[in-house]
Formats: sequence, C-alpha cells, structure tokens
Amino acid sequence: MAFAIRNLSVLAYANGFTLWHYKAGKDRLETVGDDDFFADAADMLAVGDMVMVSALDGARLMSIALAAPGTVATASLA
Repeated sequence: MAFAIRNLSVLAYANGFTLWHYKAGKDRLETVGDDDFFADAADMLAVGDMVMVSALDGARLMSIALAAPGTVATASLA
C-alpha cells in the first residue's frame, strides 16, 4: 500500500511541534520508514515533529528529520 493522507492525524500541537499518528493498514514498519513515504504530506510536516506509527507488524515512534517540498525523511526513535 502507499501513503494515505486520511490515515494521518494530529494528536497534539504546541509551539510549532506536532505529534502525529499514522495508521499504516497493511503496510509494515520497514515500508513506512522508507524515505519519502510521507512525501505527499511534506507541506504539513516539520523537522522535529514526531509520528507514532501503528503498522501490521507493530508500532514505532519516528521523528521527521527532513521535510521539504516533495521529500520527507524520518528517523526511528524506538
């Protein structure tokens, strides 16, 4: 599966920081962690934001390491 914007939601926002949740459906954590998986949401994400991911094979906390038009890189925190 590909990224689905409807599965990305804001859990909290304060002082320019956003905590997100992404329900990955049938995607695995490895796929969601690939660079540019979140590229379609690049205009909504900011460096330092965190994304809690619920995937078929578990959960992971990721940080947004790069967010530029058309490109997003994440770093796994857990």
